[in-house]
Amino acid sequence: MTPRIAELVAVAFARMHDGRMRPIEVPMLPFKNVHELLQATCRAESRKEAYRFKRDGHWRGITWAETAAKVAEISRALMAWGAGAGDRIGVLSATSIEWVLADLGIVSCGCVTVGIYSNNTAADCKYVLSHAGVEFLLLENDAQLEKILSVRDQLPTLKTIVNINGESNRSLGVLSWDDFLSRAGEISEQDLRARVESVEPNDLAAIVYTSGTTGVPKGAMISQANLVFSAWSAGQAIYHEPHFIVLIFLPLAHVFARMLVYVSMYSATTAAIDGDINAVAQHLLDVRPHYVPCVPRVFEKVHDKIQASAQAAGGLRAAIFSWAIGIGLQVSSLKQAGEPIPLWLALRNKIADVLVFKKVRAAFGGRLVFAISGSAPLNIDIAKFFHGCGILILEGIGMTENTSFSNVNRIDKNRFGTVGPAGKGVEIKIAGDGEVLIRAPNVMLGYYKDEEATREAIIDGWLHTGDIGELEDGFLKITDRKKDLIITAGGKNVAPQYIERVLRLSPYISQVAAYGDRRKYITALVTLDSEVILPWARENGLGERTFEQLASEPAVQQLITTEVERLNGRLARYETIKKFWIAPGDFSVDEGELTPTMKLKRRVVVKKYRDKLDALY
Repeated sequence: MTPRIAELVAVAFARMHDGRMRPIEVPMLPFKNVHELLQATCRAESRKEAYRFKRDGHWRGITWAETAAKVAEISRALMAWGAGAGDRIGVLSATSIEWVLADLGIVSCGCVTVGIYSNNTAADCKYVLSHAGVEFLLLENDAQLEKILSVRDQLPTLKTIVNINGESNRSLGVLSWDDFLSRAGEISEQDLRARVESVEPNDLAAIVYTSGTTGVPKGAMISQANLVFSAWSAGQAIYHEPHFIVLIFLPLAHVFARMLVYVSMYSATTAAIDGDINAVAQHLLDVRPHYVPCVPRVFEKVHDKIQASAQAAGGLRAAIFSWAIGIGLQVSSLKQAGEPIPLWLALRNKIADVLVFKKVRAAFGGRLVFAISGSAPLNIDIAKFFHGCGILILEGIGMTENTSFSNVNRIDKNRFGTVGPAGKGVEIKIAGDGEVLIRAPNVMLGYYKDEEATREAIIDGWLHTGDIGELEDGFLKITDRKKDLIITAGGKNVAPQYIERVLRLSPYISQVAAYGDRRKYITALVTLDSEVILPWARENGLGERTFEQLASEPAVQQLITTEVERLNGRLARYETIKKFWIAPGDFSVDEGELTPTMKLKRRVVVKKYRDKLDALY
């Protein structure tokens, strides 16, 4: 049974409960565990390129057969060094081929992957490693090693560290990658086979820590069946052809990117893996992917740079750009409505394509069939803009708690402003208070060491997502987060995320935090986009000012006032921003204001700037 033709052949239910995990229902999937999924792909496509990665400035590739061999070697090495089934193995690294292979090696032999973001602080790393009880840690390089050694005395369970790109230091319990792999030969083929065949669908495969937007991160327990189901269901929904290449640069510690790695394995497509965010633009040109997963902020930044570049060109070029975008938006609107495109408009669109749109698509490699947006809501105007340029963005949704997949728009069935229809095997319903509830085989086992939070999140088999939404002809539309809703003094329910998405349409605005619970009106904290505001400052006689100084400049204040007033026109009266304050700097992951996937940590931001926000009233 090959990955591309596999179907759910039967439904048989089993129950288990070990004191930490909720009783769950597990369907009989086409593959018992991740190892079986990998082996099925290898049998079907052994010589096909599985992964592409950067080495010494060049892209190299490995086949599915080579992947299986490397994964087996890692599994053997873990077993030889004493890693037993169920042991937690940490991975602290940027997105890389080593991350992918390590994860597959870990889960194949029944161990549990605990991913840690490479930009986490030492304190953040300590929390995850300690809470999960990690005994064995694979890390990227000396910089990450130094981070861990600074808190090593506070990690009593951590026994062995493998420095993937560094040297051994046995006195510190540190192994090089080669030394780690050197013991793989001690485990026989028979012993490895016995281990991988003993891995059951309900076995824990990963503990994935939430982004902590509302407090301390929680560890979602993801089973083998969770991973296989997400790969199968999402793999059915995401269009692919045998020659497709997907570029994955998002952090693999986040389940969104990791799920798409499993989808590429299910569909036997090639995944180019590299987490260097600063090199993404070049990687798009090198790899020329057929699809790419992104978070909304990336699309917003690209949109803003394109708009700013056109404005800076001025004159005829700016006029042509504006005309072309107008034509593209008309075509996009007709396509979304399923209506024919008049000949006169089609001809103008061809001209616009030659003059503008081809250049936009070329920046994505020139053969992008679609992009996938997840992790946070995508502004509908951004989707329309790129669609007008010939780039279809398919928005989807998933949470850490449901292995990052429930809904996604299809290439032939999509609606902007929604996250699409549910995937196969996924049930969606809307509770009386508007909360989106999900029931599916990829809903987590529960939160690690937190039964109370598990009981609150999963009730009668339904995952309470915390999202407020509605169903439109089977398409799910998310309006806001339940806990983020602002209730004004006048009793109006206001969705801050919607307001923030609207204001971020300004190329000059980077981040927004709407504020106003129990207040008479809505205010906002705004940050500037350095890539746009600094050139603007030079053109307006403020070139000597630093980025931080520009926030208090009267000319900048007036610029942002004009932008806010313009965009307020898109909001209902009770949603409009009456006052705002510009922060002297942008929000960042390092300062704890954003998650690694660029989502706003609202509580952190409000606490940090509460005096400035309160002063607006």
